[in-house]
Amino acid sequence: MTDIKERDGAGCPTGGLSGGEPSGDSSRPHPDPSSEASGPPDTGTADSSDFQDSLDSQDSGDSRKSADSREPDVLVVEPLLPQRLRRPSDALRFLATLLSLTVVVLLSLVAKQTLNGLEADVEEGAARAPDLLISVSTFLGGALVLAIPVAFAVERVFHRDGLRVAEGLIAAIVGMVVSFFVGEWLIATGPGDIRQLLTGGRPDVEPLNTLLTSVIAYVTAVRISRRPTWRAVMWTAVALNVFALYTGTNITLPGAIVTILLGMAVGYATLYSVGSPNTRPPGSAVVASLRRLGHSPIKARRIEDDAQGSRRYAVVLTDGHRLDVTVLDRDRQVAGLLYRLWRRMRLNSETRRRAIRSLRAELEREAVMAYAAQAAGVSTPPLRATSEIGTEAALLAYDHIATRALEDIPDEEIDDELLSRIWTQVQLLQAHRLAHRRLTGETIHLDASGQVVLVDARSGEIAAGDLLLRLDIAQLLTYLALRVGAERSVRAAAAILGPDAVAAALPLLQRIALARQTRSALAKHKDLLSAIRDHIVQLEPQVEVEEVRLERFRLSTLLAIIGGAFAAYYLLTGLGRVNVVEVVKGAHWGWTGAAFAAAGITYLAAALLLMGFVPEKLPLGRTVLAQFAGSFVKLVAPAAVSGVAINTRYLQKRGIPPGQAVASVGASQLVQLVFHVLLLLFFAYITGSSTAPTFTPSRGLLVALLAVALVVLAALGIAPLRRVVVKRTRSLFSGVVPRLLDVLQSPRKILQACSGTLLLTISFVACLDASLRAFGGELNFAAVAVVFLAGNAIGSAAPTPGGLGAVEASLIVGLTLSRVPPEVATSAVLLFRLLTFWLPVLPGWASFTYLQRREAL
Repeated sequence: MTDIKERDGAGCPTGGLSGGEPSGDSSRPHPDPSSEASGPPDTGTADSSDFQDSLDSQDSGDSRKSADSREPDVLVVEPLLPQRLRRPSDALRFLATLLSLTVVVLLSLVAKQTLNGLEADVEEGAARAPDLLISVSTFLGGALVLAIPVAFAVERVFHRDGLRVAEGLIAAIVGMVVSFFVGEWLIATGPGDIRQLLTGGRPDVEPLNTLLTSVIAYVTAVRISRRPTWRAVMWTAVALNVFALYTGTNITLPGAIVTILLGMAVGYATLYSVGSPNTRPPGSAVVASLRRLGHSPIKARRIEDDAQGSRRYAVVLTDGHRLDVTVLDRDRQVAGLLYRLWRRMRLNSETRRRAIRSLRAELEREAVMAYAAQAAGVSTPPLRATSEIGTEAALLAYDHIATRALEDIPDEEIDDELLSRIWTQVQLLQAHRLAHRRLTGETIHLDASGQVVLVDARSGEIAAGDLLLRLDIAQLLTYLALRVGAERSVRAAAAILGPDAVAAALPLLQRIALARQTRSALAKHKDLLSAIRDHIVQLEPQVEVEEVRLERFRLSTLLAIIGGAFAAYYLLTGLGRVNVVEVVKGAHWGWTGAAFAAAGITYLAAALLLMGFVPEKLPLGRTVLAQFAGSFVKLVAPAAVSGVAINTRYLQKRGIPPGQAVASVGASQLVQLVFHVLLLLFFAYITGSSTAPTFTPSRGLLVALLAVALVVLAALGIAPLRRVVVKRTRSLFSGVVPRLLDVLQSPRKILQACSGTLLLTISFVACLDASLRAFGGELNFAAVAVVFLAGNAIGSAAPTPGGLGAVEASLIVGLTLSRVPPEVATSAVLLFRLLTFWLPVLPGWASFTYLQRREAL
């Protein structure tokens, strides 16, 4: 056999490799030649020697046959595979262990009383147990937990696998050091609750058992879990040792669990840091597998990895044909796992994919999809062979077709004929209910004659449902629109698939439904999806669009839940500082009634405000009911969104065109914002003047105003921020100026709008002022106005429903800074929110239902 040394484009050394004997590959890791040679094969491990044993055991006669027939040597050109690599699975296990550790500590802190009772029961039971039993269990537990790791180390050294033992010793040392310093920190300055949890309050108990941490770190780093017999014996010894320590009151139950989890975390961190032996089969193993499948390769070369990170080889056969071989490596199965888990949680079941799939399942999925596409007449590279390579990899061999990816073709070369050929291939997939799921420029290719070839169907689905088929259309419509424009993309699709099929994809034109690369490209074309929708509607004006909810939840919903949880915690904490019974007994019910009346007036004022910005005539009664309905919607939407949505819908149902309805609501919001700022400045000025000596602006208020000014200056002065602000406000206030000009032509509308805006703010301030006086608080009306206006602005910006939590916190802080006692401020704010947020929910629901039945909402 002749070895040929070369260097690839990156300067990596490559070697000529013999396909007859995979062990002769100079580019693969070189374990000790006698590794595992004198003992039974270690099928539970995942090192290089294990891979070689499994590969040789598949067909030990093939190499003899190859030598006898004197098959020619095969040159495999590829970079040297690294001896060791960091496995993503080790990093994920480390993160999962840390998460489990955090959960255990938090649950233990919550169930502190239960654990204390359990500790007392154990102490009482241990006192009654025979001394001989305790002594025997203590001796066996301590002896076995040390003897088994030593025996495993001797067995590994005997099989020339001392490197694995060295890794375990490194992990054991690190585990001992980490355990010691964490324990000393907990004893000296750590949180008292955690110290009590891990020691049970006994001064002679270590928070973490140093020996047990080291042993667990060692057995994790040497991957003893992959050896079933050793695993069972080892964990039996650990359980016996924990039992002995627990009954001897030398460790607590949470301390034992935390010790084990910490040891596992150290072990996985060590594995990821130092790396693991590379078990990926080299090119010679791929060649050997192809020979067993009946092919006769004469040379092979590693080419660029595919889009999903799998290795690819170009293999030339004796008859001149070429195969494109894709190798699926087991250690790549967890690549991108966190992203897939997030998508799986966020998307509905019909659109999500399995986050973790076995090597066999991945092989079968791609093979079945390739055969189904060939049977459907789709132009794809024919799949010629599939095979597992040992236990750590599998291959798929396709006929080679010389192609160019669509993403490498200039936009000007994509003519209507090419678009038609692309959609024709997709039509074949749709007719046979095959979903490709990755129709992008990377997977759409053109051969030498200009014919379209679809590749990389690993993510595809056979017998796909309507939703997946429509998602394919939406994805390809968007990608092609990025290349040739929305109008040409829609027109080409409709010419092949028909207008109905294109219109069916209309509800799925959502960013979340598209491929990751397409979503990234859309960041520079914000209005593209809207343009595609408009062209589809022009194509099929009578289409009935049924909304499709692909997401289980949106990020805004998640933020609202988190914010609501913090708000609930804050409110409960505030209530804990107030004696509710004494406060209620001492409340002045006359002022409470005044606060209730002021809260009711706010709905009349909001109705007058809206009517003032609509040139058309609106009935006062139903407009007031619409404002009550908005109070019901506040339970599920931020305060700044719920009112806009309800009022816009109400105006549309009154026959006002959507554009004018949005403009009217936007005009009311804009004028309300202007009034809000002016009133805040006006009342802030009054509070600092000599006419209101009971309240002077505090240093905190001045700092807050300066901070707001800096935020405004940053938003206006920094170009990226300015673009974001302009874009967010443009959609709301587009068409506002013409609508304001219509309103300015009627003096009655101007008076109605201004009086409604002023009455709305004054009513809210009066409600807060009356709530404060109901509990004996005394504060200047202007100071109350400043507190309300500032708190309401913060609440409107908060993502929680109705500004829940943010409004309460800001109002309480504002009143407290105004020298109102904290318990009075808390009581007043809770009464204010009860009257303006919680009590209107029931009449709001009744109004919402009534208006919907009358088709007024």
